[in-house]
Amino acid sequence: MIENPRIAVIGLGYVGLPLAAALSQHFDTVGFDINETRVAELRDGHDRTGELSDGALRDAPLSVTADLEETRGCDIFIVTVPTPVGADNEPDLTAVRKATEGVGSVIASGNIIVFESTVYPGVTEDICGPILAEKSGLTPGTDFYLGYSPERINPGDKVHTVDKITKVVSGETPEVAALLARVYGSMNGGNIFIARNIKTAEASKVIENAQRDINIAFVNEISLIFEKMGISVYDVLDAAGTKWNFLNFQPGLVGGHCIGVDPYYLAHAAQANGVAPEVVLAGRRTNDGMSTVVADRIHDLLSGKAKILVLGITFKENVPDIRNSKVADVIKRLEELGHAVTVYDPEADAEETREEYGIDLAAEPGTDHDCVIGAVPHDAYSDLSLTNLVKADGLVADLKGMWRHRSLPDSMRRWSL
Repeated sequence: MIENPRIAVIGLGYVGLPLAAALSQHFDTVGFDINETRVAELRDGHDRTGELSDGALRDAPLSVTADLEETRGCDIFIVTVPTPVGADNEPDLTAVRKATEGVGSVIASGNIIVFESTVYPGVTEDICGPILAEKSGLTPGTDFYLGYSPERINPGDKVHTVDKITKVVSGETPEVAALLARVYGSMNGGNIFIARNIKTAEASKVIENAQRDINIAFVNEISLIFEKMGISVYDVLDAAGTKWNFLNFQPGLVGGHCIGVDPYYLAHAAQANGVAPEVVLAGRRTNDGMSTVVADRIHDLLSGKAKILVLGITFKENVPDIRNSKVADVIKRLEELGHAVTVYDPEADAEETREEYGIDLAAEPGTDHDCVIGAVPHDAYSDLSLTNLVKADGLVADLKGMWRHRSLPDSMRRWSL
């Protein structure tokens, strides 16, 4: 259809930027983001998400812009904007709708519009397609074509990058799917799976994270069971993990923009089709409830109001991403219970954390706390002296088992999931 397409990537976050940079090595590519500050930083050669090193960003022949008009004339538009849930845990498609409206205002006949944002089956064709048609005045399936290629970015993962994983693609027609397979395959050695249709590709993505969520919920539940029995869940997992087909999941707080969100998209689709998603929502209830369980358990182990240090506010280790961090819920609950909480996280952005959660990050971890909570296992915490951070009779709450093999004074108490 198009021999050498010009590509526009809409949204330059954790997903869009690495994708745009990889595609720019093979095609004329422009990246668009509505955040002018973000675009300015990228032009200066810095990616605050840490997904691309400054050197890799400078070496990418990628142009970035905050002016949507500069994408006019592109052949393929790839939308990579966030798809969160609202306060009611219902899908919030605001960003997708707005991005689609913007793309609809600049596309031309013959263009292909691909969505990578995680959605429930039907969103691309039943919601985005009509928006594009309305804004452009073009006829879907004749003047422009749709595609879907689910993102598989794992923030902070330098192994499973966009150019090293299998990419699922789908198109409105076999010809569109074939073109997208060629385009995406240019950056990953042709490691492409063509899904049967767009709805199948949408469904494949939404179950990937729902499956992880359910498995983590199981491990969280057994961690609470074994704690009551005086058994370390980590010791249990080490033993069980010697079986060849045992699934290696760890207990913990499930936040972030994917695993803690996507199951609700699947649940929404199920309920819209008259199916009660019992297992999916049971997993969500377990994982969403872990913040309160953790805070209340730590409160019970303390004698009255305490001075608590929380290490980590990001949703996972060694990344600056604070989106949907469940650590924030733990902090809020501890403060409700009357404790004074200090939060130290060298990975997180202080201003962003303040704006998102109203939490001021400490410049240093400080000393002489009644309790230290290892909430996120950043590498920077592995060598911290716990005896300097906590009082001699204090409590070490190690949520992820990062200090489970660390010797502590007999007077110091230890608790872990």
